Order: sequence, then C-alpha cells, then structure tokens
Amino acid sequence: MELRDLDDARNYVLQGLWLSRSAAGAPEQLASTLEWINCILAEGDPLPPIGFVADLGLMIFGNEPARELPTVPGWTPVLADHYLHHVLGKFYADALFERAGYALTRYDGKDRARGLAYLIKQFRARANLDGVSFSNAVIRSLLKSQPNDLLNEGYESLSTDGLHPLLISQYESLISATRKLSEVLGPEDVIALEQRTALADMSRYVAHRQILTLTALFESHLPQRPVRPLIGRREVPTRILDEDQYPVGGYSSISNRGSIESLLHSQLAYMEPVESPDLFDVKFVRDELFYYARDENQFLRRRRVFAFVFDSNLVQARFKDAELPAQRIVLACSSVLAIIRKLTNWLASDALAFELHFLRDDNTDPLADEAELFSLLLLEAIANKTATVTRTQSRQDLLASLARTSRQAQVHILDIAHQCSLPEPEGTLRHGLELSTARPTLFHENRVPFELASDDPLEAWFEVIHTLLESWI
Repeated sequence: MELRDLDDARNYVLQGLWLSRSAAGAPEQLASTLEWINCILAEGDPLPPIGFVADLGLMIFGNEPARELPTVPGWTPVLADHYLHHVLGKFYADALFERAGYALTRYDGKDRARGLAYLIKQFRARANLDGVSFSNAVIRSLLKSQPNDLLNEGYESLSTDGLHPLLISQYESLISATRKLSEVLGPEDVIALEQRTALADMSRYVAHRQILTLTALFESHLPQRPVRPLIGRREVPTRILDEDQYPVGGYSSISNRGSIESLLHSQLAYMEPVESPDLFDVKFVRDELFYYARDENQFLRRRRVFAFVFDSNLVQARFKDAELPAQRIVLACSSVLAIIRKLTNWLASDALAFELHFLRDDNTDPLADEAELFSLLLLEAIANKTATVTRTQSRQDLLASLARTSRQAQVHILDIAHQCSLPEPEGTLRHGLELSTARPTLFHENRVPFELASDDPLEAWFEVIHTLLESWI
C-alpha cells in the first residue's frame, strides 16, 4: 500500500507510534524509532507497522519496556493480546533472532539502523508480509519537531479521527504471517549480520548468501553420521609429535625417576642453605629422590591437514550454467565449505587443520574476492587457528610447503581448477576437481577420473562431495 497524501502518511506514523508495546508514549525513544523508520524507507523497502519496528529495535538494543502501557483509543484488547503473544512472544523465544540481535549490538552509529532495516527486510521476505510505502520526507519533517508535541498530536488524532484503518489491517496481517513461521529468520540471514556482509555491496552480499544457501543444500544431502571409507584407500603413516600425546588419568604411583615438575614436595626438605653439595644433590645423583608417576595409558591424536588449492584459471569458472543454480565457482566454494563443516564434525577427535591456498598470476590476484569471502566464512576457524586462507604466487613454494607438512601429518590436497595441473607433492594424497563443464569431474592421483553415476550436473556435485568425504574419512 502506498500513501501519496503526506498528511495521511504523517497521521499513520504518529498513530503507529502509540501502538508500540515497549515505547508507547515514551518521548525519549521517539528519535531512535524515527531514525529506524527513515533508514527502512531510504533503502526502498515498505514499512511493517510502526510500533512493530519500535518494539524490535528496543528488544535488540536493550532498552527497558514501558511498565504501564497507556490506553490507546480504537486498539482492541484482543488484537493487542494476539500481537503481544503471537508476534513479540515468538521473537523473544527465537534463538536465531537472539543471535541476530547480539550481532547488531556490536554495530556502531548508523550501521545499527541499517542492520535493523536488513533484519526487518529478511523477516518480511520470509513471512511474505506486505507493507506501507510513503515519502521519507514525512519522517525528516517529524525529526525536526519536539517529541512531546508529536506524541500529543498522534494521541489527539486517535481520539478524534479513530485508529487508521491501515494500522488494523497491517497488524492483522503481521499476526497471521508470524503464526505460520517456525523461525522468524534464516541461518544465512544471521550469518550475514554476524559477518557484516548484510551491509556490503550487492555483488559481495549475493555471493556470500549463495554460498551459505548452497552449503546448507549440500549438507542436507549428506548423512548425519560419518560416511563409510572407500575400500583400498591409501593411508599415510605419520610421526606423532610430543605435543600430540596427552596422559590419561592422574598419578598412579611413586617412582625414583621423573621430571622436576612431578617431584614430591617433601624431597625439598633435603636442601641445605649452607652446605654444597647438600643431601638433596646427593640423592639426585643417586636417583634416590621420589617423583609422582603417571599410568602408562596415552591418548594419541592424528594430525590431519586438508589443503584446498584454488588455481588462478578458476576465473573462467565464473560462469552461470542454465542447469545449475549458481556460478560454477560459487558451487565449488560451497562444496569446500560443506566439506570443512562435515570433517570438523566427524573428525572432532583428530588434530585438524584446513589450508585454503589461492594461486596468483604474475601481477594480478584474480581470486581476491573469493579469498576475502572465505576469510569471513571461516572467521571462527581462523580465529582458533584451525583454518588459514593464503594467497601465493609460487606454485613450487606451495608444493614444497605441503611436502614438508606431510612429514608431520597426513595431508590431503584438493586441486580445484578450470583444468587441473597441480602435481602431487611427495607424501601427500591428492585429488583434482575440474570445472571445465557444468558437470564437475573428480580425479584420483595421476588424473584417473571417478565414475559418477548421475548425468544431472547438480546431482553430480552431490556425488563429488560424498566421494571426497569417503576418500578422506
């Protein structure tokens, strides 16, 4: 619905402010609410009910709700009760909304209003909710007036003219749409707010959202439990380092051999401040000091490194095939993210490391956008040092680095390219993923292709991910 009459739009806004369950009649909240409304209109999006925008904003940014709600002429108790329980109650109980709200509290300045506008936009799209549009010149004129004067004008309009008919229909539509939702936001909406791509330029936002959506699609086609390993796969023995050995249990006995950290405190009584050598030194030389001894059990963790190498010729894979829901390179990025998530879940007892290498040309960095996207998508893993995103120009240095890593861990390499050309470093297990056509091709070492059963390109992507996980588990 579009309100072309400016006076009618002004009346709609001022009356809507009184229908907020958190800030009705509170002049100190008026300026913030008008700023949020102005940001939504500036983005070109239609408005849900004004009071609903105020309630969401105050729920997120931590203001206390009003203790005593004023009586609003024309606002029936039944409609108010349904709005409070079926709309606000669902938002209060929704875990994804709580995450989104926490992400928004870390924004600063005008980004808070933009983030709230994005959140409301995604909720409207998810609920298929209609809205009202009008010129934001109305909001700019209201921002120049005194809050008490505006609230008095709105209440007087409610008393004389009655509740605006659009407000009643908007709240009824909001209640009906929200009751049909299981969740008010999608996981990809929350991640976009957490990683701040919701405020990025449109191309970056679309790519980020497509990767998250396709990753969820790929994960839905994978089993919850680890897949069965392939028969006849190669295993690489690895040297277990000292830091990978953790004693199990406490001290089980007393011994005359051990480290200084496990020395019994009572043995320090043999130290003499004057004599040298003292009785402590003599007992130490004769191995007569007593130490706590642990049991013999050891818990060993396998060191696993998964390296994903993105060739610079992947710029040719920025191509949208009619048979696929996104560009080939977006599908490749989604596959990598789905594989990392599954391996992290299935191999939780192993020492895992994920390395993403983006190869550069002589003077250009063609995959800089994809590298930046993965820096956001793997933000938590990068922070806890289980994942790294690097850009390298020398292919030989990369091969030498992977060969050195294979001396201390089992290394799996996935070479992703328009046409695979990365040789296999010594001591590693390598697979190649070629994106020269809409249907991906997965290679063993020595460029022996896997036989994929499906002719459908999208189904072939599902098979590629499943086959890789079977080879790596």
